Amino acid sequence: MTFASPPRSAGPRPARRRRGALGPTIVVLVALGILLMLTAQLWTEWLWFDATGYLEVLRTEWVTRAVLFVLAFLVMAGAVYASLTVAYRTRPVYAPSTPEQASLDQYREMIEPLRRLVMLAAPAVLGFFGGIAAAAQWQTVLLFLNRVPFGVDDPQFGLDLSFYLFTLPALRFVVSFLMAVAVISGITAVATQYLYGGLRFGSGAGERTTRSARLQLGITAAVIMLLIGANYWLDRYSILTRTGGGDVAAGASYTDVNAVLPSKIILAVVAVMVGVLFVVAAVRGTWRLPATGVGLMVVSAIVIGGIYPAVVQRFQVQPNAQEAESDFIQRNINATRAAFGLDAVEVSRYDATLEGTAGALREDAETTASIRLLDPSIVSNSFRQLQQNKQYYNFSNTLSVDRYTIDGESRDTVIAVRELDQTGLGAGQRTWINDHIVYTHGFGVVAAYGNTTGNDGRPAFYEGGIPSAGSIGDYEPRIYFGQSSPPYSIVGAPEGNDPWELDYPDDDAPGGQVNTTFPTDEVEAGPSIGSLWNKLLYALKFGDEEILFSERVNSESQILYDRDPRDRVAKVAPFLTLDTRVYPAVVDGRVLWIVDGYTTASQYPYSSSRALEEVTTDALTGQSATIAALAPQQVNYVRNSVKATVDAYSGEVTLYEWDTEDPVLATWENVFPGLVRPMEEISGDLMSHLRYPEDLFKVQRNLLATYHVDTASEYYSGQDFWANPEEPVRGNGTQPPYYLTLQMPSQDEPTFSLTSVFIPGGNTDRNVLTGFLAVDAEPGNEAGVRREGYGQLRLLELPRDSTVPGPGQVQNTFRSNPEVSQSLNVLQLGDSTVVSGNLLTLPVGGGLLYVQPVYVQSSGGTQFPLLQKVLVSFGEQIGFADTLAEALDQVFGGDAGVDDVTPGDDAEAVPDAPVDGEPPADGEEPTPTATPSATPSQTPSAEPTQTPSGNARADLQAALEDARDALQAGQDALARGDWAAYGESQTALQDALERAIAADAQLGD
Repeated sequence: MTFASPPRSAGPRPARRRRGALGPTIVVLVALGILLMLTAQLWTEWLWFDATGYLEVLRTEWVTRAVLFVLAFLVMAGAVYASLTVAYRTRPVYAPSTPEQASLDQYREMIEPLRRLVMLAAPAVLGFFGGIAAAAQWQTVLLFLNRVPFGVDDPQFGLDLSFYLFTLPALRFVVSFLMAVAVISGITAVATQYLYGGLRFGSGAGERTTRSARLQLGITAAVIMLLIGANYWLDRYSILTRTGGGDVAAGASYTDVNAVLPSKIILAVVAVMVGVLFVVAAVRGTWRLPATGVGLMVVSAIVIGGIYPAVVQRFQVQPNAQEAESDFIQRNINATRAAFGLDAVEVSRYDATLEGTAGALREDAETTASIRLLDPSIVSNSFRQLQQNKQYYNFSNTLSVDRYTIDGESRDTVIAVRELDQTGLGAGQRTWINDHIVYTHGFGVVAAYGNTTGNDGRPAFYEGGIPSAGSIGDYEPRIYFGQSSPPYSIVGAPEGNDPWELDYPDDDAPGGQVNTTFPTDEVEAGPSIGSLWNKLLYALKFGDEEILFSERVNSESQILYDRDPRDRVAKVAPFLTLDTRVYPAVVDGRVLWIVDGYTTASQYPYSSSRALEEVTTDALTGQSATIAALAPQQVNYVRNSVKATVDAYSGEVTLYEWDTEDPVLATWENVFPGLVRPMEEISGDLMSHLRYPEDLFKVQRNLLATYHVDTASEYYSGQDFWANPEEPVRGNGTQPPYYLTLQMPSQDEPTFSLTSVFIPGGNTDRNVLTGFLAVDAEPGNEAGVRREGYGQLRLLELPRDSTVPGPGQVQNTFRSNPEVSQSLNVLQLGDSTVVSGNLLTLPVGGGLLYVQPVYVQSSGGTQFPLLQKVLVSFGEQIGFADTLAEALDQVFGGDAGVDDVTPGDDAEAVPDAPVDGEPPADGEEPTPTATPSATPSQTPSAEPTQTPSGNARADLQAALEDARDALQAGQDALARGDWAAYGESQTALQDALERAIAADAQLGD
């Protein structure tokens, strides 16, 4: 008998180590943090749109994006999941024993524990990316669903143009997306069937595919072939919208119509036939037929789609290109003109005279009297020094040109908004409270006459100062929304609290400033930030915890952000392309920013395409669109369909319909009903300040350099193509267009216009004028009546043998003229610098008149330009004098027929503000010693003092020393803010310069 040994005592088991909670806690916290940050961005966006009254725009966009995302996710994820599931469930039970399968067995064993996760996660990830791609096409889908017909058919297929702009892009998106789904599904099917033995490669594998694998792969390949065929079919229509390449003109060419279009039809049929062969192969069990079909398709694509069109182009078109392409070039000319609003240009021949005669400008006296002498790109520093008032205010570098009715007369005006500029504050003043609670807004506008100057060449201001005073009248001066506003400000305070927002400086007020509180109970300028939840969200959005803990963020607070007018319009109207220039106007007692909005397209048949960022960039704008230029927006259709305004006080955005016949805008109005107000709601005051937009004009002048020709033969030869000249003064870009009040030869009266010139194109240095372009930029008057002539483009074509100097020649003549150069050298004595203003061109006196203001400013220290001289050119004659009238008289035989222009006698003179420097360390502002200027006027200088020739050299030396002393005295006066002394020094400088010029002339004799 054997006895079993007693069980061995195992002792107490060690306690199982519990999994720590730190890891899951970190994961949960990270997830919550991401969710909170995402909520902060999305919910604050919702609050912003709700506060601006455009919540429906955001809701429409988000709902459309969400629907597209869900649909695309379901299609992509569902197709991939179905492909994986079918491939797995139809796998062979016993995989054949081959060396290849033995290695695959190892992979299957590794994957098997994660198989279920992979079969769910892979479709979900691919579906997510597919949904993101589809959601980005929300505008394409909405345009298709709400499309409005153009009422114009294309010349090839006879389809309404709306098919190309609205339907074709949507069809291409659907086909491309389904193609991606089919290809990805096919790849997953192949990989799964191969892994589990349904698809085999290599020798000794026997039957290479199972019946189930053959059916799945064959049907998937057939779907891909059908989609390829659909792409070929849609390519037929896309050819009409093609631009670039080696074609003579945009759109379908002779070769496209007679070779490429038939080849696309053949290739589409071949693709469908190959798809049928794949279905047959899936049923019959042989891949030979579809393989042959694919080979045939590749050969067809090469021969029919590539070689045949090339042969037609080389041997049929090129030897007879002008005749063969004639009809298609004409289609391009007609379509481009229609797409860019060039089909109604008024073209006139202009035989410009080169000799100025006495009294030649009498008939153009009103135009000449309106010539703008203030260059808005130069006088910004003068505005700063004379009207900035405090270091925390500023003006934009390039000011705006507008027109205002002063004493019953419309006057061209240079206007600027005194915006808040916190960079002017000292480092010790840049606290969170100051940046976001105290310094919240700018104050008022400053306006000066455009065609005259005040004392000593400074701008003749008729509106300015703090508080604002002048001829514009009463208006709300506070600028909470502008082009240089802080990223965000928090405004509003409980009733009864002392105001803490700096309103404007005032020496008579306690502390030297007047404070204010934004009336959040009356005006909703931004989202409420009174609740703890909103505080938290905005603290996360802007990364400032002070928002959450500051006691000045209270129940009445609103947060103002996205304050740039252009950004605000872009958010509420995401379908618009906006003009790069935003300009201010005082309208109905409010300061409004005016923004021009365009509807654009890139699929207009036969129309030439332009990159907006390239053609709208000039010497003034520079590379402001550098980021956008990385992926420039190509357009071949544009309309100025919307005029938008942004209230500088409340931030209210208003969109007005401007082009009532634009089908693209009509389509978007179907998408967003009530978003755009009818034109009839534009007030008369606003109508009088609207203008023709610069960017549209730049695009049109760029196109007219080519498309001013009428016939295909002229276009093909290209011998009469033009170019827009380089900026002759500053260089570094194309000469910008200029706003001027002028009267074209075909007009009955002067109008506010936008102008540009043309010179010969091609590889030539010949800088002569070939054309002058002006557009009627004045849409209406204060009665609210829209002028019929608004938007009329008028092109003056000079004879092809014209010798009228272009801007480059004129500028060269100015610089090389001995008398002018000597005078300019005298003006640059001491620490002064001569600054040449914009070179304006006007068709007056039967020829082309050039006018250029000449400014003088200090070379260092306090700098601001003062108008001292005026240069004019007519033909090859030059005038150079203190005033425009004097310079014109020199050119036109002493009797140009134009008087000097001075500000209206009844216009209210505005004192210059003192030059304000950095405040002392104790925070107290220095007390200026400025003396208010007299009523601005431009007085003719005294006659130069004549000296005997024998003493000319000594007189010249003495005059130069006096000029140097006067310049230094002027700089010293500026440094201490003594305007009375500065005026005396300028008078002395003027006298010394005149004596120096006279003495130099005697030495020349």
